[in-house]
Amino acid sequence: MMADAVVVINAGAGTGYDAAWAAALRDKFAQAGLAAEVTLAHTGEEAVQAARDAVGRGIGIVVAGGGDGTQNAIAAVLVDTSTALGVLPLGTLNHFAKDLNIPLTLEDAVATIAHGRRQAVDVGEVNGRIFLNNSSLGLYPDIVRERVRQQRLRGRGKWPAFFWASLSALRRYPFLSLRLHVHGDEHARRTPFVFIGNNAYTMQGLNIGVRERLDGGCLSLYVAQRPTRLGLVRLACHALLGRLERVPDFDVLVAEDLTIHSRRKLLRVATDGEVTLLAPPLTYRSRPGALTVIVPRQER
Repeated sequence: MMADAVVVINAGAGTGYDAAWAAALRDKFAQAGLAAEVTLAHTGEEAVQAARDAVGRGIGIVVAGGGDGTQNAIAAVLVDTSTALGVLPLGTLNHFAKDLNIPLTLEDAVATIAHGRRQAVDVGEVNGRIFLNNSSLGLYPDIVRERVRQQRLRGRGKWPAFFWASLSALRRYPFLSLRLHVHGDEHARRTPFVFIGNNAYTMQGLNIGVRERLDGGCLSLYVAQRPTRLGLVRLACHALLGRLERVPDFDVLVAEDLTIHSRRKLLRVATDGEVTLLAPPLTYRSRPGALTVIVPRQER
């Protein structure tokens, strides 16, 4: 008997994800009316392969259990297929789940997968790599790289490592010299960071970093030109106070596609928190409706 869903859990991201936990999760799906196979993936490669196998077998739902990086890895396999993505938000931030109003508790997330509705959402792409939330250059990829190094070499937890990595990146404070091609125009920028979102982000007020929709068919570009360290702090304060539009030399652009040129042979690029080296030019595009996700049913 074919399973209704294959559930891929990032077993390397938390504690307690063992055979007994997987069996209990399988029972939760059964109680919700879905026959589920549960796979504990200890590496990203195992998670991706499990998703590919499920698609090849014609499974209608592949569930990604983990944080935004896990959602990204599984979603990349499901793009442009008839298989829907189910989301079990087991990560720390869970931006993708929150923006789709998917419940964060395990039981409610399972119920959503079993009884929710299918919705086509956009994904972003850069040089063939998919992102669900955002991509960035500059400070953030450097912070992620240093955080991983701190965790591996010094044995620090994720958040302490992130703190020390941020201090290290701000101390170096490298700038990127880039040429941005958007809407047929070229913009030369020297900046410590570039942020590209899958659809538009709220960049001010208490809802900063939230997206109202994931089906607008666009990318959003945010870049500050030549800010000092103090200027970066001021930029954050303006955003929190809802005054970002008053900040000089801060660009906010919306486009279906854009290209970033650099004289560097390779650039560190973050996509949903995962950092890779990519050769410029970086070609970004929105892929409207390329991914089907199971979301909560709308209240009547």
